Amino acid sequence: MTDHSPVCQNTWFVYLVRCKDATLYCGIAKNPGRRLIEHNSADKGAKYTRGRRPVQLVYLEEFSSRVQAARREYQIKKMTRSQKIALIQTATAL
Repeated sequence: MTDHSPVCQNTWFVYLVRCKDATLYCGIAKNPGRRLIEHNSADKGAKYTRGRRPVQLVYLEEFSSRVQAARREYQIKKMTRSQKIALIQTATAL
């Protein structure tokens, strides 16, 4: 995914990345391409992913508000690993 993807000002995304150690990390962002770059950079990204680079985007959902995205992120974070893998498998290829 590149950083040049069109991003609507009110659009938020929930994403899952697969880390080098095969763990999954869920987050929200307005620009998932840029956030992926940040997760893989030396000075940015989530604390969780810093020691688990590189990370790869494996799932993405779009929402029209930050509140909706945060609610969905919370739901996904409560899922078991097997439920997250099933969610990824049912999604269209990125």
